[in-house]
Amino acid sequence: KGSFPTSCAPAVQPTFDRAVAMLHSFWFEQANAAFEDVAKRDPSCAMAHWGIAMTALGNPFVGQPLPEPRIRHALAALATADSLAKGATERERLYIAAAAALYEGALEGDKRPRNAGHEAAMKVVHERFPDDDEAALFHARSIIAASPLSDTTFAGQLRAAAILEPLMATHADHPGLAHYLIHTFDSPRLAKHGLAAAKRYADIAPAAPHALHMPSHIFTRLGYWDESIATNRRSAAAEPDSNAAVHPMDYMVYAYLQQGRDAEAGKVVARAAESVDRFYLGILGYNFAAMHARYALERGKWEEATALRVPENASAFVQAVPRFARAIGHARQGHAEAARAEVIELGRLTEELRDRRDAYWATVVGAQKLAAEAWLARAEGRDDDALRLARQAAELEETVEKHPVTPGPLVPARELQGELLLELGRHAEAQAAFEKTLEREPRRARALYGAARSAELAGKKDAARKHYTALASLMDRADPGRVEVGAARKFLAVR
Repeated sequence: KGSFPTSCAPAVQPTFDRAVAMLHSFWFEQANAAFEDVAKRDPSCAMAHWGIAMTALGNPFVGQPLPEPRIRHALAALATADSLAKGATERERLYIAAAAALYEGALEGDKRPRNAGHEAAMKVVHERFPDDDEAALFHARSIIAASPLSDTTFAGQLRAAAILEPLMATHADHPGLAHYLIHTFDSPRLAKHGLAAAKRYADIAPAAPHALHMPSHIFTRLGYWDESIATNRRSAAAEPDSNAAVHPMDYMVYAYLQQGRDAEAGKVVARAAESVDRFYLGILGYNFAAMHARYALERGKWEEATALRVPENASAFVQAVPRFARAIGHARQGHAEAARAEVIELGRLTEELRDRRDAYWATVVGAQKLAAEAWLARAEGRDDDALRLARQAAELEETVEKHPVTPGPLVPARELQGELLLELGRHAEAQAAFEKTLEREPRRARALYGAARSAELAGKKDAARKHYTALASLMDRADPGRVEVGAARKFLAVR
């Protein structure tokens, strides 16, 4: 386990270590309570207030603005830490300065954490105290948080990995190490390197809901759906806040749908609808909206998609979730006028995000708008426009990585391009689009089916057999009526 030595009273050191461990596992309410307990028992402990400020940050990887009350809470803690800093060590003063960098100017302008400044400050701590393993972990964490999702070379993540991986030999049971390694490798290109950490993390911190969920980031990247379902079920059950539970529930719904276990997915969606109350006010509103949209789109239930509710009081990127699903649902049924209205709204939401300088979500919603517009063009018989827009949507979406809040796009734009090509009889091109989708989103049911069906129609029997075999294995427990399963069994039975 981790140890974070301080100059505080020896009697509070075990509680402080436990608080840091909970902070590493994003168990924020409990971590804050433990740091408050340390501060109460040792009023001279500056680092207790550092811990309170770090806990107020919440998840450093989501990139969302912080509520003003949390900022004020953190600034008050940092002011107290600063007032006690004369009795602290140089190392502790550097930690406090690094935390302060996160909140610099937060009340005057953008409320997003100052990740770049925090990374620079944590680099100073790490370099000044190279034997401090906690400094190494917090430095790596700051690098990941400061790495833009638009950098598909993963330069920051690889730099973080170079810090974290050497610690594996001596800190295999450290919750922060396992957690941050999962975040480091949460991309298609790197995911296999995070599998050991993913399998280990839930056992290291079995009481922390976020720790139980985190392995599914890697399991999703590798298409390990049984493992994802199991760990997210445990996480949702352990989470006392039903609103926070929608995050693992969205991952669980995604995994069930890939296996064609639609009834199980539907139970999770229904449970969320019954228990969640204030989800639309924060980033987790995305998960609640997404699981409903996924449930319709993955099953090809276009009419259900058109009936999804749009939460008008939610963030623009959350509103875009049902707007996108409604647009696709209407277009796939030939309802051009209704689809056009949704496309217009997606364009408005994209501009709103751009005006707020939220480049990441503007890119995601912009790609959704293009993909929906492609299917609108198809509904109107403008097939050349449809193909052009579908290609642009896929190319734009692939300029960014997925956000940690989501297991993946609602429907990958490249997959939608493949379905359009397949519908237009361009089978070889469709197969290529589906196979490219599978490179980023392995073992996706609709992409596997599309690749198999395209190859079959193109006369590529070996490729069709390969994809149908993978699909049949993936969906061996699928509910009755899934067209993908029937097609796979029919093809394999006669060949």
